[in-house]
Amino acid sequence: MTRVLELREITKRFGATLANDAVSLHLDRGEIVALLGENGAGKTTLMSILFGHYTADAGSVRVEGEALPPGQPRAAIRAGVGMVHQHFALAANLTVLDNVMTGTEPLWRLRSDRSGARARLAALAERFGLKVDPDARVADLSVGERQRVEILKALYNDARILILDEPTAVLTTQEAERLFATLRDMAAKGLSLIFISHKLHEVMSASDRVVVLRGGRVVAERATRDTSREELAELMVGRAVDRPVRPPATPGPVLLEARDVAVAGKGGASLKGIGFALRAGETLGIIGVSGNGQTTLAEVVSGVLAPASGTLTVRGAPLAPGVRQAISAGIGRIPEDRHAEGVLGDMTTWENAVLERIWSPDFSRRGIVRRGAARAAAARILRDYDVRGARVDGRVRLLSGGNMQKLILGRVLEAAPDILVAAQPSRGLDEGAIAGVHRRLIEACARGAGVLLISEDLDEVIALADRIRAIVGGRLSPAIPAERADAGLLGLMMAGDWRAAEGIEAEERGAAHAL
Repeated sequence: MTRVLELREITKRFGATLANDAVSLHLDRGEIVALLGENGAGKTTLMSILFGHYTADAGSVRVEGEALPPGQPRAAIRAGVGMVHQHFALAANLTVLDNVMTGTEPLWRLRSDRSGARARLAALAERFGLKVDPDARVADLSVGERQRVEILKALYNDARILILDEPTAVLTTQEAERLFATLRDMAAKGLSLIFISHKLHEVMSASDRVVVLRGGRVVAERATRDTSREELAELMVGRAVDRPVRPPATPGPVLLEARDVAVAGKGGASLKGIGFALRAGETLGIIGVSGNGQTTLAEVVSGVLAPASGTLTVRGAPLAPGVRQAISAGIGRIPEDRHAEGVLGDMTTWENAVLERIWSPDFSRRGIVRRGAARAAAARILRDYDVRGARVDGRVRLLSGGNMQKLILGRVLEAAPDILVAAQPSRGLDEGAIAGVHRRLIEACARGAGVLLISEDLDEVIALADRIRAIVGGRLSPAIPAERADAGLLGLMMAGDWRAAEGIEAEERGAAHAL
């Protein structure tokens, strides 16, 4: 095998935090290496050093035998290194072609060679199976299409080594499968790839080799064919990981009810006369392909959007529109986009920890913020929810995505809501953190909360929900018990084939009447 990349003894500190501790890693031509580790293990820092966003305190990077100058992204690009970030760096108001061409032509050129660029982009898209309309505005593309643009942008810059940071964090299951089929094809054509992931099934299916980081150090390296999901999970967190099992629930009275709710959502993801009831002590799982109204549903229930028609009631009383009104009614929300909607990155940890309840007597008095109480609450969340790398007075934007998610979870659950809207609660989390989130959701149900679980992870929904419904085109399917669900049936429901679900619902209703 031809060695194309070598990182030797990379060390990086951020203040007192040792992010990378003498990390060494190599990559061969045509190889796919998965970089695995807990949230905050140092994976993204290591790849950012490789791409020149950060400068290592010690160590070196060599590409095809040549030393790579530190801290120079342009040097990395010239050497054939491309990086696709977890949160896309695209200009939404520009076309695909404009985004791909940005920064690729000298400033002194009087006229841009758009026809040549278009032809080259089309050839790359054809060769690597990354079809996308070059004239489409990025704002109008799906998440999966935007990711294709990011990859094409790297390939347009002659990338021979491609780094992907959490490439499926915002993709549906179907989009993720298509992406990895594409990556395997790219490797077969000579590209070398490193992808960062928390999802063990992806690592097992897509990689040739796995490198595991823990606490900033390489703790293991395995040929994928010689390991298992169980071994990798244990290597990643340093202990055996078992996801908690939800005990049988005995639902109580109805906490939240929607009747014929309709609303126009973002990007046409409307709700069309939906109705459901959520009881105390139960979890109602909502599944569906992204863009079918899940986000709109979460925003309506949590007060971000007001229904155009229909009613929402909490314990039989109408729910007034507005976020503060929803919080006052006992509704807590874990948003699906933690960066855009979950935190304010330039505010401190303690400010984010009390952000949604800053007006409550616990944290303010006569308009004056009780900083001591707020800081104490933040410290408690950091401790109880294992938010790593965080300081009470530190900026939240310095946290890894997974640790931001744990902070949000702690902020919401500390308020002990009666109704919890959990949208993609384990997205981007490692196995240990996922187990922790699931345990917290089960505990919330056990104390009598109702959980509206909106997730594209079918295993998660089957494991946690009492009843499951699919959302397709803004409409909700019949509900089926989780114990009667499997991936095949849920796939049919997500595709809009509800015949089997209707039969199961009728059977369950008949059995209930017989009792």
